[in-house]
Amino acid sequence: MKHEINVIRHSLSHVMAQAVKSIYWEDVKLAIGPDIENGFYYDFDFNGIEFKEENLKEVEKKMKNIIKQNQKFEAYKLPVAEAIAKLEAKWELYKVEMIKDLQTAWETEIGFYKNVTQQWIETFEDMCRWPHVDQTLDIDENAFKLDKIAGAYWKWDEKNKMLTRIYAFAFENREKLDEHIKMLEEARKRDHRIIGQKMELYSFSENVGLGLPLWHPMGMRLWREIEDFWLEEHKKEWYEFVKSPHIGNKKLWQTSGHWGFYADSMYPPLEVGQSLEEAQSWVKAKESEIYLLKPMNCPFHVEIYNAVPKSYRELPLRWAETWTVYRFEKKWQLGWLTRVRWFTQDDAHIICRKDQMKDEIVRVFNFITSVLSTFGFKEYGIYLSFRDPENKEKYVWDPKMWEFSQNVLKEIVKEKWVKATIEEWEAAFYGPKIDFKIKDCLGREHQCSTVQFDFNLPERFNMTFKNSNGEDEQPYMIHRVLLWSFERFIWVLIEHYAGIFPLWLTPRQAVVVPVWENFNDYASEVLKKLKEAWIRVEIDDSSDSLNKKVRNAEQSHINYILVVWEQEQKDSGVAVRNYKTKEQSNEKLGEFISRIKEEIVEKKL
Repeated sequence: MKHEINVIRHSLSHVMAQAVKSIYWEDVKLAIGPDIENGFYYDFDFNGIEFKEENLKEVEKKMKNIIKQNQKFEAYKLPVAEAIAKLEAKWELYKVEMIKDLQTAWETEIGFYKNVTQQWIETFEDMCRWPHVDQTLDIDENAFKLDKIAGAYWKWDEKNKMLTRIYAFAFENREKLDEHIKMLEEARKRDHRIIGQKMELYSFSENVGLGLPLWHPMGMRLWREIEDFWLEEHKKEWYEFVKSPHIGNKKLWQTSGHWGFYADSMYPPLEVGQSLEEAQSWVKAKESEIYLLKPMNCPFHVEIYNAVPKSYRELPLRWAETWTVYRFEKKWQLGWLTRVRWFTQDDAHIICRKDQMKDEIVRVFNFITSVLSTFGFKEYGIYLSFRDPENKEKYVWDPKMWEFSQNVLKEIVKEKWVKATIEEWEAAFYGPKIDFKIKDCLGREHQCSTVQFDFNLPERFNMTFKNSNGEDEQPYMIHRVLLWSFERFIWVLIEHYAGIFPLWLTPRQAVVVPVWENFNDYASEVLKKLKEAWIRVEIDDSSDSLNKKVRNAEQSHINYILVVWEQEQKDSGVAVRNYKTKEQSNEKLGEFISRIKEEIVEKKL
């Protein structure tokens, strides 16, 4: 019988649990084992047993043996008390805790299943409410592969025990599995952690702190090109720029609601009523002032809005800011540029009247697609996050605003003739949103642009404008990011282009390579003229051989390698090697400069 892939993956997670249990017996305790994108995982407490990645082969072999036995999945239910007693007898305490977390006032029965062989021998039993395949031969034993192990805190809380998570891939058939593994091999070649270091873009230092990237000159060249482009495009879209401080008074965050609702992602308060020296000397502050590092810019922009009364004629307002924000991420959540503790959002807020709202979102929609296209992203998934229609108490303010806003988002994607996935229950408590997830060259989706309604802050901060009748009216507030953050976007760019960026973005556009020292003077002249043309260029006048100089340039992903020696000096030219296309040519220096300046200006990909 054919089953959905998520059912196959979930069933495989239990086959893996059975395999681990059969190898390590009762010493191992089971936690959770869901299906995930591209596969599944299961969390185990090995209870002191040393389990390494080399042990995965044994587990995978055992899983295939279980599949060949064609065991049946038989489901049944037990009353809560019986289920707890059964699991306590087996010392499966993680499962017992899961039952208690289910709020058993509503859960009167707990789902179980058991695996039974064709000879009616019971081989394994686990607690689970999800559907499974009918029998293990419904699973293609050649279409899954155990991948790696990782640490995972029980219930994602670092105060709890660290469990061992076994990850695996699973697909409908062997061909899709092979295709995915091939994609992963290509992704490893594009790993931003490796390429970023080779290109000297950024680094991390334990002395500075975890999750705090340091941007090197080459990294800042890339950053500045992105930011300069961002600024120019916003000017074309009639945005105004604002700036806000890195810290804000406790009162600000209490009013915004972050003090209560966002505390798990914010750093503890700062006492700024005294100096560090006074604090070290235990001098009591004369006047206490409590501030917090900002996790976002929104409340500051609201305060700018409220500083001067507004008329309906002044709307819409489009305010943008690229400024650093700080969010507390746990150590185990950090991952190079993918997740850091300080980052720069390309933030903007649009404050408008109800009758302007649809036009403003259409304008942002067009802006997003234009910017993403310039960076080389032509494919993206669009997701609409709406509220749960059955749980209206979870969300803030007027239901009519929700209905109106959600209908507007539906209308826009329909008019744009784009496919969008509606995700009910995914909306933030303060408003619906539309997300753009860009697809890189390997087909992987990355969260990028977001257009988010906010019905919370206008109410909390009493934002108003005088409408055409002279009455106070609450505006619509829309949060908007194009790139999400510069750090994450650079991570995606590195892996999308494998470090071989389009010429307008690359930190090193060219390198001048004299064949030997006799031509260093001419190479320096070439360098000077390129720099005068604002081309990002370096010179390699070291004593290395020509082959090594070229190899070094290629390892640094420099777009153009300009070799100079006798003939080039005589003709006032350069021998050009295009690293990206591998083409070679001889050009007059002036012609080369004109050609690549045109390429840079046009932002050719």
